[in-house]
Amino acid sequence: MTTETLESDRRRAAAPRPPGRVDPVIAAAGLTPAAARVSRVFDILVVIAVVLLFTGAIHLHTMLLAGDWDMFTDWKDRQYWPLIMPVVLVMFPAALQAVFWTYFRLPIGATVAATCLMLGVAITRPVQFMVWTDYPLNLVLPAQMIASALVLDVILMVFRNALFTAIFGGFAFAFIFYPANYIIFAPYYVPVAHQGMIASVADMIGYVFPRSATPEYIRIIERGTLRTFGDSVSWVSALFSGFICIFMHYLWWKLGIVMSSMRFLPNNTKVMAMMGAKAPAAPVVAEPAATPEAAR
Repeated sequence: MTTETLESDRRRAAAPRPPGRVDPVIAAAGLTPAAARVSRVFDILVVIAVVLLFTGAIHLHTMLLAGDWDMFTDWKDRQYWPLIMPVVLVMFPAALQAVFWTYFRLPIGATVAATCLMLGVAITRPVQFMVWTDYPLNLVLPAQMIASALVLDVILMVFRNALFTAIFGGFAFAFIFYPANYIIFAPYYVPVAHQGMIASVADMIGYVFPRSATPEYIRIIERGTLRTFGDSVSWVSALFSGFICIFMHYLWWKLGIVMSSMRFLPNNTKVMAMMGAKAPAAPVVAEPAATPEAAR
């Protein structure tokens, strides 16, 4: 396509339509121009409301299931954090992938979910901890899953299949999570000596800013026997998390399909009309032709 062709297309699109010509979309919808403008504004408001609602839902979901492993920097250990976080984070992206791919053929569901979560975290962490409790932001740095979500969407775009996306994409989502976040949290893993003890920088921040709970605040990090594998246990946790994410992704894909399907009771025609769906027309039964014997 040449530059002249592109310029001519732009001029043709910018040229005013003849007075008697109507937009085919408006004509098909049966709306006046004023009603069409109102409809577009309403669509924009609905999209904004859905984004905010989903942002709150995925943020609440992460806080309830991941909890302190996503909340505090000194909880982001090498054993439980790479194991628990991907399993929790893959649920909503899988459901959104199912919706976007099944109904729109758009491989962007996981990225949209990751962006919504980052939006919610960017609002809540400074307000909740820096404004209300005077905690430093480096104590409550959130993990990011945008890199894992991009890989998950690319795998869906390549395979175009829910099962293969769960097998390869779900595993890659979990396996990439730890190295994608390591560059952010590596400075907090640096060991320091404090009063004859060895602790990390994240531990030192946690010592200075204690957190309360009932009856006491108990930190659950790096407990277990994974040390028998030698070296770092992060890759062992990441591999096991990837195995769990395979099943979790496929389960939430199916859940997304079920929750996005519209079903009505057979006799619920009023609700169908409110939702914009047309009730099925009643079958027309042809009357039998009159016979001479019946006429008599």
